[in-house]
Amino acid sequence: MAKVPVQFTLNGAEKAEFIDSGTTLLHALRDKIGDTSPKGGCHQGTCGACSVIIDGELRLSCLTLAETCNGAAITTTSGLSKGGVLHPLQRAFLDAFATQCGFCTPGMIMAAKVLLDQTPNPSRDEVVEALSGNICRCTGYEPIIQAVLTAARSNSQNAA
Repeated sequence: MAKVPVQFTLNGAEKAEFIDSGTTLLHALRDKIGDTSPKGGCHQGTCGACSVIIDGELRLSCLTLAETCNGAAITTTSGLSKGGVLHPLQRAFLDAFATQCGFCTPGMIMAAKVLLDQTPNPSRDEVVEALSGNICRCTGYEPIIQAVLTAARSNSQNAA
């Protein structure tokens, strides 16, 4: 298989790799670059565990070809904490016990981050809609929804 060059910014750091043509972003991130925060759940785009943010949009890395990301800014959950301090969403998930097995957590957090970036003070229904592309088999969703609402309140209080 032919190797193709890819260059993008991952969590603020420039990355350049040669990858096999047709490699998904999920495999490039995990296997070539070493960022294992996006999870490979279904590998069909139905569970959301592999969600990342590409140029401000939520994308499923298991369905995105890495070679289509040239020049893009990609964010994974690994890039949310700064200097060992958790992002408010990460902290809210921990405080609300919204992570049981943790497999869905990266995708849930990335979906929530895009929501809060676009809608800083979402309603419960907006949170439910934003998370609807993610499957969780452990929590029953309520702790996750509450964590996102708590993070939104925390962000609005910090902005005031």
